[in-house]
Amino acid sequence: MADDGQEDLEARRKRLADELGSLRKEQPDEQAKINSSASNDRKEMSKGLKLSSEFMAAIFVGFMLGYLLDRFAGTGPWGLIVFILLGFCAGVLNVMRSVGYVAEPEDRIEK
Repeated sequence: MADDGQEDLEARRKRLADELGSLRKEQPDEQAKINSSASNDRKEMSKGLKLSSEFMAAIFVGFMLGYLLDRFAGTGPWGLIVFILLGFCAGVLNVMRSVGYVAEPEDRIEK
């Protein structure tokens, strides 16, 4: 009886090994698709982080310029308000240039 169980287990193990081998032959195509998809996801994520950091940096620079102007010139909140709005507009323009909706100025394009 023990031999029958052992032979049955060996037959099942061999059958499963054959099935696993056939699946592994098909897997490289699927693995390549997964790897290219993951690589594309990483590229898109880095692009999104770059765009968001450029946008936030422009707003922060506008905030700091406005704060410093108000602090040293005593203009009240008006310098801060104006420079935050300018920073926001500059951030939107940077993002639109990076995405490709707005062209670079002609004098920056290398000929």
